[in-house]
Amino acid sequence: MSARLAPRVDDPATRGFFALAAEGKLGVLTCTDCGTRIHLPRPRCVGCGGAELGWSAVTGRGRARSWTVVEHQVHPLFPAPYTVVLIDVHGEQHVRMIGHLPGRVDVDENTEFVIEFEDLGPDRDGNARVLPKWTIAKELVADTRAS
Repeated sequence: MSARLAPRVDDPATRGFFALAAEGKLGVLTCTDCGTRIHLPRPRCVGCGGAELGWSAVTGRGRARSWTVVEHQVHPLFPAPYTVVLIDVHGEQHVRMIGHLPGRVDVDENTEFVIEFEDLGPDRDGNARVLPKWTIAKELVADTRAS
């Protein structure tokens, strides 16, 4: 385990996200009435206004939408430089997530990502703290180097 800012996994608004992460799945809040994916989490559906929401697993793959390199350190646990990536989740309209990659990473609009999970150990109440992490899809990097 590395020194990381650990998320609060017992917050009612995001508990389902972290429960799925503890199972090795990427989760998105979903309206049980109309099926709309709701990311970032909200108390009501942005599609139909319904309040019956639940967490559903989605694919752990995506493609870079936008990115930037942060050169100025703003927190001791995030040494600069690091690359922040906005990722379109495959198969999910309007679902984008943020990824953090250490260093100045070569990213473009064709860069494919996969989700991995980092176990941060239990919190003081024994709840699992597992953090989804976007990483560059290794098999795609290997394919382009072989060409």
